[in-house]
Amino acid sequence: MQHTHLGRTGLIVSRLVLGTMNFGPSTEEADAHRVMDRALDLEINFFDTANAYGRKKGEGVTEQIIGRWFAQGGGRREKVVIATKLYASMSDWPNDAFLSARNIRLACDASLKRLQTDYIDLYQMHHVDRRTPWDEIWEAMETLRAQGKILYVGSSNFAGWHIAAAQEAAKHRNFLGLVSEQSLYNLTERAIELEVLPAARHYGIGVIPWSPLHGGLLGGVLRKENEGVRRQGGRAKELVESKRDQVQAYEDLCDEIGHDPAHVALAWLLAQDGVTGPIIGPRTMEQLDDATQAFEVTLDDKALARLDEIWPGHQTAPEDYAW
Repeated sequence: MQHTHLGRTGLIVSRLVLGTMNFGPSTEEADAHRVMDRALDLEINFFDTANAYGRKKGEGVTEQIIGRWFAQGGGRREKVVIATKLYASMSDWPNDAFLSARNIRLACDASLKRLQTDYIDLYQMHHVDRRTPWDEIWEAMETLRAQGKILYVGSSNFAGWHIAAAQEAAKHRNFLGLVSEQSLYNLTERAIELEVLPAARHYGIGVIPWSPLHGGLLGGVLRKENEGVRRQGGRAKELVESKRDQVQAYEDLCDEIGHDPAHVALAWLLAQDGVTGPIIGPRTMEQLDDATQAFEVTLDDKALARLDEIWPGHQTAPEDYAW
């Protein structure tokens, strides 16, 4: 496993992030515990979750599953950099959501209880809160950090100007501010190259891409379809049909260079400047083991150029706006 620093911090994290959103809804607790044990065997030490994961409003099912795994001991908590999030509504009451000082305090305490830990390594804002001033947000986060309840603060789904506003406000308070940003980023969805990536690089913020295979589109979907392994329906089918020619060209290129499409998609993200590591969301140990094969893929300049031809991006951003 490869490791790197999280943004400009001294914290060292694995370059694959174990996403836990499937724990509970798709993966039974015992299997989830085995997946996490296997992740540690593979030296994956960066786990990502959220208080809203688990599809049961207000219960924090996924955090509870992780908490019971931590409680087994054996150095599990000590080895893991645990990242969780707040923002989503956790009840029908109006103040149990968003980024007010009240919700930041209470949501953190609730996550700590569910996770059965006394601190969170990376506390992330799941979305920007346009109605809460940054001074209120940062004062609440500073308090949590002073209390030892969180170590670092991250964001998710922020625009470039949100990152800039957050960091400038933090600077005026002599606070570290954001150290990471989670964004939708993959070969087919490259909008963050316009402003989010340049802003993150400027401020020394590590980028953590979510949906690296874009819901399976980049995981060999046409090959699986031809083999009868996977049938698409609804929006997924529409997405495949709208991009069928690009996906076919992509899978042909993967065949040419001799690597599985899913591994190439992950390897491409790992090769992007500013990317800490993509989030993988395995439902099984087999899927987890498979994802690690991305480190065996080396993409030369020719392959990278061909990928840019198939999936055009914004590699000259932010100058894309000017010329």
